[in-house]
Amino acid sequence: MTGATSKGPRWALWLPLIVFAAFVVLVLFGLFRPADREVQSAMIGKPLPEFALEPAVAERPGLSSADFRGEGPRLLNVFASWCIPCRIEAPQLDALSKAGVEIHGVAIRDTREDVEDFLSQYGNPFARIGKDDLSEVQLGIGSSGVPETFVVDANGIIRYQHIGVIRAEDMDLIMAELRKAGA
Repeated sequence: MTGATSKGPRWALWLPLIVFAAFVVLVLFGLFRPADREVQSAMIGKPLPEFALEPAVAERPGLSSADFRGEGPRLLNVFASWCIPCRIEAPQLDALSKAGVEIHGVAIRDTREDVEDFLSQYGNPFARIGKDDLSEVQLGIGSSGVPETFVVDANGIIRYQHIGVIRAEDMDLIMAELRKAGA
């Protein structure tokens, strides 16, 4: 036998380098290609599903889909007392409420006492708060977690969904979406 057959084809020596180079190109493409970070809810442009929730706390009425029909757009905020990010967005919700925005809340899998403690500690910007123990309304409106906030127009149509905490830098966007929903 000759030594040429034991070496195999010469291109096989370059195969690991070719595979590595292809991997680097793929990673660089992923890093520099602008990603679409906006999540499009399937519920945008659709009416709120019909619901009627019991009050989550004694000092606020419960919440129903009918509460979103009438004058002007409103916010629907899905929150929970056990949600750490919900505490972070509390000052922004308070500021929106003080600016005249009507905010309704849906408390997810919570007890009356825990919601009352949460609101006494972090403020209560809500005109109404419904209790959603089984997350039926939460899932029905396309929410996958807490906190999430929806802009709902005067016809009860969902116009915008904000996933996660409303931070100070999100306030202009939320106000703009409310204005669009009221136009």
